[in-house]
This record gives sequence, structure tokens and C-alpha cells, in this order.
Amino acid sequence: MRRLLLGLAALAVTGCEIDSRILQRMEVQPKYKAYQENDFFADHRAMREPPFGTIPRERPAGNPGVTAGAVDGVLVSQVPIQLTPEVLARGKHKYDIVCSQCHGVLGDGNSIVAENMALRLPPSLVALKDKPAGHFYQAITYGYGVMPSFAGEIRLEDRWAVVAYVRALQRSQNVPLAEAPAQVQEQLRRQTEEGRP
Repeated sequence: MRRLLLGLAALAVTGCEIDSRILQRMEVQPKYKAYQENDFFADHRAMREPPFGTIPRERPAGNPGVTAGAVDGVLVSQVPIQLTPEVLARGKHKYDIVCSQCHGVLGDGNSIVAENMALRLPPSLVALKDKPAGHFYQAITYGYGVMPSFAGEIRLEDRWAVVAYVRALQRSQNVPLAEAPAQVQEQLRRQTEEGRP
């Protein structure tokens, strides 16, 4: 019975307004919200300009072509990191986990998730081969249209790896036969002669 009374008392206290000097609650702590007035400053604004020379923590320092996908507002046309088989493998891994559900394994926009989207189908990344590399980087970082930002899921280095892999997908879907390796050309000729797809 005693435990029941203690439980009821604890439940009753949580629903009561308690003096903030006794138990400070975060939602009633003294603070200024955006655009509120603050008499402490001469201009009466609570929102302040950041000190000169500071950099927001959300924006990494360094080459803007790498960190933002653009230099002086112009999107970078090429992937600005060194491409290696390891980078492409990492890009494929991240693409398969995060991107392929909507854009398809081949980057063509064909997926079960895409078929069930009500608002707008995701575009074929293969068809966007004329877009600069910075476009894809910024779409991953900031989101694009109904696609949300995936900056929280994909680290900066991995974003460029994904962009490199998307470029590889675009190239693989549109490579002329003359540029394919000799053994692939021969295999395709044999299949054509035999009437196989």
C-alpha cells in the first residue's frame, strides 16, 4: 500500500507546476528565441552576428571545391579527390546502402521504393550524366527537391566516393562498344551472332 501511495504521489508531482527555483525545467529556462527583443544590446536584437572570422561548425574548412562542391558559386565539374579502386568500392558500398533504394542499383531510377513513391519519382542518375559532379555532391549534402539531405548518413569523403561511383555507373551504361575491352567486345559479338541478348 505504501508503494502504491508513493507511486501516486510521484505521478501527481510530475503533473504539477513546480517553482523553477526548486526544479528547473528546460522548457521554462530563461533564454531568447530568434527575433525576440533584448534590451541588453543597443539595437534591441537578441540574434547577434557571429564574431568576425568565425566559421560555422557545419561548414568544414578547406578547399571549397571539396567541402562545398562549388568554388565561387560555380559547381565543380570533376570529382576533386584522387580516384582509386578503394574509393570506388567505398562509393559503391555507400551507394548500395543509402542511394540504391530510390535511384536503383544501376542508377536508372528503377526500384521497388521508387515504384511506390506518391509525390515524385527519383530521377535516373544515368540520364543526368551532363550535370557537374558538384551537383550530385550538393544533392547528397543539402538535399534536392523531395530528397532530404544525407549529410548525416554519409561523411564528406564518402560523398565524393558516392559521386565517383555515380560517374562510373553513368559511364558503364553509356560506353560505346569500341571503348569496351577486347574480350567484352568479342563476347558481345558472339552473343549477337548466336541470337542471345
